[in-house]
Amino acid sequence: ALVRKEIQDETDRQTGKSKHISSVPIHLSIYSPNVVNLTLIDLPGLTKVAIEGQPESIAEDIESMVPSYVEKPNSIILAISPANQDIATSDAIKLARELDPSGDRTFGVLTKLDLMDKGTNALDDKSSAKLDTVGAFQKLPMVMPSVDILHSALRKTKRILPTKGIANIAKRERNRGAKQLDALMKELVVPLRMYLEDFPKKKCLHPYERSLIELTLGDGNYEGVLGKVDALRKKVILVGKEHASFCAKSLSKREAEERLIVGMKRIEEVFNQEAKSIDDLLHIAKTLRAMPVVDLETPTLCLVGAPNVGKSSLVRTLSTGKPEVCNYPFTTRGILMGHIVLNYQTFQVTDTPGLLKRCDEDRNNLEKLTLAVLSHLPTAILYVHDLSGECGISPSDQFLIYKEIKERFGDHLWLDVVSKCDLLEKSPVLFITENENLDHVELTSYRKLGPDGAIHVSIKSEAGLNELRVRVHELLASQMAKITSQEDKEENLVST
Repeated sequence: ALVRKEIQDETDRQTGKSKHISSVPIHLSIYSPNVVNLTLIDLPGLTKVAIEGQPESIAEDIESMVPSYVEKPNSIILAISPANQDIATSDAIKLARELDPSGDRTFGVLTKLDLMDKGTNALDDKSSAKLDTVGAFQKLPMVMPSVDILHSALRKTKRILPTKGIANIAKRERNRGAKQLDALMKELVVPLRMYLEDFPKKKCLHPYERSLIELTLGDGNYEGVLGKVDALRKKVILVGKEHASFCAKSLSKREAEERLIVGMKRIEEVFNQEAKSIDDLLHIAKTLRAMPVVDLETPTLCLVGAPNVGKSSLVRTLSTGKPEVCNYPFTTRGILMGHIVLNYQTFQVTDTPGLLKRCDEDRNNLEKLTLAVLSHLPTAILYVHDLSGECGISPSDQFLIYKEIKERFGDHLWLDVVSKCDLLEKSPVLFITENENLDHVELTSYRKLGPDGAIHVSIKSEAGLNELRVRVHELLASQMAKITSQEDKEENLVST
């Protein structure tokens, strides 16, 4: 109580008895043999609207004050959010993600647990307390435009003064020149070095993320841009050190001033020659961060099939909530991503771009995305067939696509579904390109009923949907058990 009163009294002395804020810190020292030696900073709460007694600029004042403390690399961030509010909209977590993209120095804290809705428990909702459950793209650093890096470096460099105590004018001027050239070099290369450290090596990425980079940027472009940024960094260091050394050897004040001007101009020239690589890196970061957030470790139900067979409608039907539309940079087509909650376990459920009958070399990026999902994510497959003729792909072609995917990904847990069963007639649909007399027993059976054991469903009449949900839940439970078994085997291998 005494500590609280002292803080309140000091606050009143700084701001008066009002609801204003002040950037002047209140220093309160507490000594104890039982606490660690650190500085605890209590920042004003993030707000959007001024209340009575506060200036209209309160939101802007706080937004400019808080980052000045949080952005320091030696600070630990406690991102505090009340448990009775949606953590997805937490301003504290949003700010922490902006200023600490890697999450290495951020702790999420939930308060007011007693005010949560009746029947809910923060411990049951493990996802709410995790700040960082996503992949490498969401951890990419914020890249400054090249022109901003240069202007910031020039502005800071001009503030550099010669070392105090140098009486000789020539010595003082060459000291100032060498220091400014060295400072300009460092101000330019430090952010480049940080980008190179914080952008992950492609070979270290999850295989699914590597596939997305290739589909989005093209093979080799990601590494190529990083290589150009590194080459620029090395060239600026070389030229900067050369001119700083040259300036330090000046024999007169005038010579030092001239060499400083020449050196500054040369460093700026070298930087501008390859500055486009930084802007390319900025574009890459924006593009990859805009990728849909897919939990790379969460079991996923993947709906696969030819185009327009009804995958999206089934995603909406199976999802516990409203699915999100995921947009990828290499296509204007949105892809639905939903979730299924089963026995307190959350599973992802997604449709995938339709596959056509052609070899991998001829597939477009959308089809390659489907193959990447199946190849690299822990998926169970719900394969959707449309024998009604509405999708525009003949049953014979669907059969051939199905056989190819089944052969390639037969180790996945699998469930077959025939959609639009309300449109099926007694005789199978026959396209003009099909040979009705083709002697293929399996294909003939497929045209009539689909694969053996397939569930026939209709979104319109709701036929078969209850059976489908039961089978999907069984499939996901089996997928979870499969993943757990694999993890146990890996742990045993490590321990032995």
